[in-house]
Amino acid sequence: MPRSVNAVAARRRRKKVLNMAKGYWGSRSKVFTIAKNTVEKGLQYAYRDRKVKKREFRGLWIQRINAGAREHGVSYSQLIGKLTAKNIGLNRKVLADLAMNHKDAFKAIIDAVK
Repeated sequence: MPRSVNAVAARRRRKKVLNMAKGYWGSRSKVFTIAKNTVEKGLQYAYRDRKVKKREFRGLWIQRINAGAREHGVSYSQLIGKLTAKNIGLNRKVLADLAMNHKDAFKAIIDAVK
């Protein structure tokens, strides 16, 4: 009796991995075993970097707020301290947007805090 192999499911599984490996260089996109390793590592990086992305954006917002605040003679830490003391609940994302794109509104916030 011939050996029974579930070729349909195996082909589908391999094809899925090779489709995810599209755009990789050389055998990383052609050979299943190498492509599987590369795709798994890429998925690990994707999971990790979804967390890292949040850290990097927070750092970017802080730099923008600091640059905008120093134009008005206040440091970042002083500004955040005074905002919390006055119970002004603006997050860093909004403050950074105001500092970059709406300079007069950002100046009004700094004047309200001083």
